[in-house]
Amino acid sequence: MGVKGRTRSVLVSVGSFINEVVSFVVFSVLDLLDITLCVVFKVLDFFMEAEWKPCYCNSAKEAIKSSGKILFSEQGESKIVCLSSSNKLHLEDISDTLYTRSSLVSEISRSTVKELKKLKVEGTMIRSHTRVKNGTTRSTFTVNSTIVEMLQGKIGKQQSHPIPRWSDCDCETCNSWSYSCKDSLYVKVGGGKGNACEDVLFIHGFISSSAFWTETVFPNFSENAKSKYRLIAIDLLGFGRSPKPTDSLYTLREHIEMIERVLDQYKVKSFHVVAHSLGSILALAMAVKHPGAIKSLTLLAPPYFPVPKGEQATQYVMRRVAPRRVWPLISFGASLACWYEHISRTACLLLSRNHRLWEFLIKFVTRNRIRTFLVDGFFCHTHNAAWHTLHNIICGTAGKIDKYLDTVSNQSKCKVTVFHGKEDELLPVECSYAVKSRIPRASVKVIEKKDHITIVVGRQKAFARELEEIWKQSSG
Repeated sequence: MGVKGRTRSVLVSVGSFINEVVSFVVFSVLDLLDITLCVVFKVLDFFMEAEWKPCYCNSAKEAIKSSGKILFSEQGESKIVCLSSSNKLHLEDISDTLYTRSSLVSEISRSTVKELKKLKVEGTMIRSHTRVKNGTTRSTFTVNSTIVEMLQGKIGKQQSHPIPRWSDCDCETCNSWSYSCKDSLYVKVGGGKGNACEDVLFIHGFISSSAFWTETVFPNFSENAKSKYRLIAIDLLGFGRSPKPTDSLYTLREHIEMIERVLDQYKVKSFHVVAHSLGSILALAMAVKHPGAIKSLTLLAPPYFPVPKGEQATQYVMRRVAPRRVWPLISFGASLACWYEHISRTACLLLSRNHRLWEFLIKFVTRNRIRTFLVDGFFCHTHNAAWHTLHNIICGTAGKIDKYLDTVSNQSKCKVTVFHGKEDELLPVECSYAVKSRIPRASVKVIEKKDHITIVVGRQKAFARELEEIWKQSSG
């Protein structure tokens, strides 16, 4: 190794050390700030909505409730069991990362103890067994009270607070869905019409919208593609112009069911799927549920982190997606959104609720010379939607993605193509290579000098041509 190589290695080590130290200080302060904001929001919620709104800071309560709803945790996987009006048990997957997120100090302490004593830390989710008189085993569980309180309103179909909440935007764009009788996603359709056309479903990523596709690749498809394919871009539940119910837990099941309603509405029987980031998880779930209907599966920057043996899947993925580091900035933003319920709500209060002001300022400063569709998509969501979707989809499905990928590999014959920006600092390119390790036939295309967003934005013409070629090869 030359002098330049050694110097660079030393600089990288020093920079990494500084990042670690600064991150420890900053996130320790944020731990305290989030606790303070918890009290502030409880007081504000009480005065604004005349109720003490529960949050995930609440201590756990016994799981068995008279309302017929039980949440239990076993081997790092949490389930809600609800007794519906039809007396059928209904399961919803809930990520334990919603209510089990240790502070930075406690996490470091626990890691140290684990290394020294070689003990496995089980966290706050405890399952205990007690013997009953007949000799069988009855299980008791602990549960976060927020889940139960939210479900009481949801299953009983009672709104505990108005729509929108005081901290959410009430403009026509964000709240138009509440004036409509339709409980369906916002859909933007482009391209061809008629029964002869093939359908393509576009699923955007986290805190984005259908504009991520309609403002980029849609205008750049060839006339032949526009006549041959019907392009269906959706706003996911809780984002863009789609419904943002305050009583929803935004589980995988809820997201998938809303997408299926769109497919039914447009009488889609078979289709191609193009999905970005978080949308890739939903795309894989769709491919598992409807293996014969998927013609091709195109994933962009899929958030897939193989979980090492012995690690709790949900917690491991949360640490990978949101590593609590101040640098790079995109990781810092992800950490704020994932680890801090009340800080992230404050960000939504300042940004999303006042998005009209921010959009005006951006247009004023730039003299309306830039397209703001990415900004619009970033603003149009509620904290409830973003918080639950992030945890229940990205973290909550961590233990299932392996099975999804194996099912696509073994039971589906659709063409699988994965795109990833080499400079992606949020989700490393290793995520896509890990997908290929599960689906050997998948084609991985790493795009030089592109990141999590510019993998599409800025190269939309080239990407449109690539999609057309994928669909052409998959048609038949």
